[in-house]
Amino acid sequence: MNLIEELRTLDTNDPGRWPLLFRVVAVSIVFVAVLSGTVYMFVIKTEIPLLERAERQELELRATFEDKQRRAANFDAYREQLAEIERDFGAMLRQLPGRTEVPNLLVDISQTGLAAGLEEQLFQPMGEVQREFYAELPIKIRLSGSYHELGEFVSGIAGLPRIVTLHDIAISPVSADIYDELTLDVTAKTYRYLDEEASEG
Repeated sequence: MNLIEELRTLDTNDPGRWPLLFRVVAVSIVFVAVLSGTVYMFVIKTEIPLLERAERQELELRATFEDKQRRAANFDAYREQLAEIERDFGAMLRQLPGRTEVPNLLVDISQTGLAAGLEEQLFQPMGEVQREFYAELPIKIRLSGSYHELGEFVSGIAGLPRIVTLHDIAISPVSADIYDELTLDVTAKTYRYLDEEASEG
């Protein structure tokens, strides 16, 4: 009688009459099944939340690592960009007059109007206005002349080596009879970097 025939003749209702080999195999299968169920219920099932939390942490850490790796890869580009910004900032600071240069700049603004052929009716520096890291020096100006002379004045202001901006611009005719004689009311502003006081002091 071979093994397959013996398996067919086994009485499932009376395992006590099975041959010893089959009883050992059946008991082993039941034992393994019970042991597996116990391990799953008391070990694996309680460890699954820990595993899921560890997987989530792994994803978060991977994302953080990839972000830092991307930043590290671009670090040299960021450093070059920062150096360029510092150079540009330094160039802009050099365009701001120092406290000692302000009187000369006021003369330059006045001379720009006269060089354009305008008649200066008002040139009144106002009080310095403190901002976060710079001071603003507004100057009220009234000039009269032709349209082209006003344009030449504005162009001359833009060409000054120091930063001067024009605000509150109002152009009106000097009189109704003279069509090419205009009056320009404007507030010119120049700026001074406040940190120079700390470096000078």
